[in-house]
Amino acid sequence: MAESQALESIARLVPPGSRVLDLGCGDGALMAHLQSARGCTGYGVEIDDAKVLACLKRGVSVLQLNLEDGLAVFEDESFDVVLQIDTLQHLRNAETMLRETARVGRTGVVAFPNFAHWPNRLDVMLGRMPVTKRLPYQWYDTPNIRVGTHADFKVLARSCGLHIEDSFGLHEGRLIRAWPNLRASTAVFKFSN
Repeated sequence: MAESQALESIARLVPPGSRVLDLGCGDGALMAHLQSARGCTGYGVEIDDAKVLACLKRGVSVLQLNLEDGLAVFEDESFDVVLQIDTLQHLRNAETMLRETARVGRTGVVAFPNFAHWPNRLDVMLGRMPVTKRLPYQWYDTPNIRVGTHADFKVLARSCGLHIEDSFGLHEGRLIRAWPNLRASTAVFKFSN
């Protein structure tokens, strides 16, 4: 239930009928939802073979690309909305990819685990790296190569010259507007140039 509520909270940021590019689209669940519920078109981008196959089985058009190589295959403002949902924390070139997201799309939507969520702060204060539903890996085997916070992203967006149109947190499917840096396990931002 919480996962479907989170998916819907993010989907509401995408205007009906939008042309969408979903970077790191996983199994294509969000893109399939956008197609069926909001009449969107577009593509997913995924590198993992099994996830590309899952996208195709859902009827999602998908391109198998390594995001570390950038988005040079797409022209400026090719899409109404570019999504990076649980992608940014896996990329070595996160700032470059954020700029590319803004270049390729008229609007960008980013979501990532919020390391400043209060249980994470408590774990660090007690001397341990957090292991939670949103950060389910031990420090030594995590696919996340970076951690960030709701507050950190605001600074990064400003330094990239981006305008934040909306920001909030999510926790177990619930939308968090008051103190999202402290109270939310996921940070969500909608931005434009």
